[in-house]
Amino acid sequence: MTEECIFCRIASGELNTEFVAQNEHAVAFDDIAPAAPTHILVVPKQHISSLRELDDPIVAASLLGLAQQVAAERGLHDCGYRVVTNDGEGAGQTVFHLHFHVMGGRRLGPMA
Repeated sequence: MTEECIFCRIASGELNTEFVAQNEHAVAFDDIAPAAPTHILVVPKQHISSLRELDDPIVAASLLGLAQQVAAERGLHDCGYRVVTNDGEGAGQTVFHLHFHVMGGRRLGPMA
């Protein structure tokens, strides 16, 4: 855990964020600034700064498995959904703790 990392603090339970789901390696919670009717963030419990730093296949599978689980629980499998991560400042990453956005609940437009 890095003390200044907001997602480390959330994942550790320090900020009392309500988790919509979790597993051994990851937590999921609602985005505070949703870009779609359903917008959930899936983050690893350990600090991993970006996708390029993810080198553990078990953690990778846990993250994607949790993304799929929350999509199913929110009813997104029927209408479709998107799982996105930004890797690096040039891609728009603003919090440097790996996280996946699970978005759906309406027809999503084309990607940039």
